[in-house]
Amino acid sequence: MRPVVAYELWIEPLSQAGGDGALAVENRRYRGRLQVLPGASQLQLINHLGVESYLPSVVGSEMPASWPLEALRAQAVAARTYALQQRKPEAPFDLRATVASQAYKGVEAETPSTWEAVRGTRTLVITYRQALINAVFHSSSGGSTENSGELWARQLPYLVSVSDFDEQSPVRVWRQPLPPEQLQRAFAEIGGASRIEVLSSSSTGRVRQARVLGPRGQLLLSGADLRRRLGLRSTTVRFEPLGTEALGLPSLGADPQGQAAWGGAARTRWPLAVDSASGAPLPGPPPLPDVFAPAAAPITGLVAIGRGFGHGVGMSQWGAFGLARRGEGFEAILRHFYQGVEVGPFRESVAQLSSLPSSAGSPAASPTATTFRIPTVIANRQP
Repeated sequence: MRPVVAYELWIEPLSQAGGDGALAVENRRYRGRLQVLPGASQLQLINHLGVESYLPSVVGSEMPASWPLEALRAQAVAARTYALQQRKPEAPFDLRATVASQAYKGVEAETPSTWEAVRGTRTLVITYRQALINAVFHSSSGGSTENSGELWARQLPYLVSVSDFDEQSPVRVWRQPLPPEQLQRAFAEIGGASRIEVLSSSSTGRVRQARVLGPRGQLLLSGADLRRRLGLRSTTVRFEPLGTEALGLPSLGADPQGQAAWGGAARTRWPLAVDSASGAPLPGPPPLPDVFAPAAAPITGLVAIGRGFGHGVGMSQWGAFGLARRGEGFEAILRHFYQGVEVGPFRESVAQLSSLPSSAGSPAASPTATTFRIPTVIANRQP
């Protein structure tokens, strides 16, 4: 029997005049150091870097860099808090580079505005009773954020339902056609779906349990399972026969990374829902519009009609955009979406946070105690 040899490899950037101190991997550059770990059939690259050097990329990966600075600052503080709260010293890495944790796309996602947002909030975190909160966030709630206990196992006192200010979100209201072939793939065990019935919902209208009826039986699914199978933008949804297109809402296809939720020239501007006399925002989420199928129209599929993008708990990114456009500062934005919290310096030690570069293009300081480990690439090993 051949002995098993455990090894690891570290890769560090060379300090060169005019360089940015970044390491290139598969057309992306990363600050800090790279650790190469072997597996049975794959190599895993893990990026080690200080939190303040990590955040400018996260802010630029999670939110358009052209958005108001106060929204970017709110994102920076939420992302810093989330990262620090998610540290896992016993695990191979702390955070994923995807929306499973928070998006991180390396140096290419950094911009002067994202660096300014991080510098302008340096070391600031969100706490509840002097403990870091679980600072979850999402794209758009569709009018009202969700109580954490209605979707997840625990109701946290700061993750309660509040009004959103996501009126300009292009996915505040949406419709998604579900043709028969997609329903066949999604519910293969019952031969597709002729009807989906919502059995129970949260207080803000998110599906908790649904019944799917097909040619060969029926399924009881949670809202999360239903969303995953159908690739829905959120669980604030109901279903009608396909062919009821008279509604005229924007049709949005599958976009698992959520880029269309906020990016690019295709972004749609929706009018602000405010009281015409006082200018105050109208309370509560807008009702889902009614859709009626023609009596003689055959059912050839379904259409999902919904609101928002994401789980709906915590800070709405489009809501942060809306509040920033109204003149609110980042602390007010954070205190709205995370109720009863405080915003202040990270108390473990400012020295534990790695130093910021003097400019956006200069290299970060060496990682210190608060170093994050993010898997960047998983590659096949050569035999």
